[in-house]
Amino acid sequence: MRFPENILAKDEKVVRSLHPHWLTLVIPAVIGLLIIAATWLIVAMTPVDDTWNIVDWVIIAIAVLLFIGFVVVPFLRWRTTHYVITSNRVVVRRGILAKSGQDIALSKITDVSFRQSLLDRILRSGSLQIETAGDSQDEEFSNIPRSNQIQQLLNHLIEDDAARRGGYGRSAHLGHEQMGGRHAEYHQQPPADRGYDGGYDDRRDRGYDDRRDTRAYDDRRDTRAYDDRCDTRAHDDRRDTRAYPSDDWETPPLR
Repeated sequence: MRFPENILAKDEKVVRSLHPHWLTLVIPAVIGLLIIAATWLIVAMTPVDDTWNIVDWVIIAIAVLLFIGFVVVPFLRWRTTHYVITSNRVVVRRGILAKSGQDIALSKITDVSFRQSLLDRILRSGSLQIETAGDSQDEEFSNIPRSNQIQQLLNHLIEDDAARRGGYGRSAHLGHEQMGGRHAEYHQQPPADRGYDGGYDDRRDRGYDDRRDTRAYDDRRDTRAYDDRCDTRAHDDRRDTRAYPSDDWETPPLR
C-alpha cells in the first residue's frame, strides 16, 4: 500500500518515505514458521480415517486463524505504517482498516534526537525522538531504519525551511539571540573600540549626527542674515546726511 500522495500541498515534495524496520517482522515470521511446522506435523501423525480427517480440518482451520492473527496482521500493520518526510513536515500514517495520522510541521520542531543500542547499530535501526514547540507532546518513533541518518536529514530540512520562510524558525531565533548579545557588547564598549566598519550601528551613528548637524543649525542662525536685517548701511541711508544742507552753505548777511 503506497503513501497517499494526494495529501501533499502544491509545492510540497516527498524527501524520504519509510516503513518501520524489517526487524519488526522477525517475530511474526518465526511464529508463522512454527504454526506451519506444528500443523504439518499434527496432520502427518494422525491416522487416515473419516474421524481424524475432520480433526485435521479443524486443526488446519485453527492454524489458519493463528497465522492470520500473528503473521498476516503484523505484516499489514507494517506495510500500512508510513513515516514520510517532506519539505514542509513529518507525516505519520497508520492503520489497516481504521486509519490514524499525525503531521508535524518542520517550523515547530525544536530538537531531533536518536537512540541506538548495540543491536540497533548492527541492524541499522533505532528510535527517533522529535521535540516540538508549544503544548504538544514530544513524539518518539521506534524501529526507524537508519535513525542516525534520518536525524541528520531532519536537521538539514529544518534549517532549509527556516531560511525559506525568511529567517523565522529555530535557527533565526538562535541567530537573533546572538545578535542581541553582540549589540549589547557593542554599546558597552567605548566609541574608540567599536569596530563594525560600516555596520548597522555605524549607519545609525551617522544618521544621528546628520539630524543634529551643527552646520544646519548654524545656517538657521546665520549671523550674516541677522546682519542683513540689521544692516547699519540701510540705517545710515535712511538718515543720510545728504538730505540736509551741506557744511559749505553760505551764511546769510547780517542786517
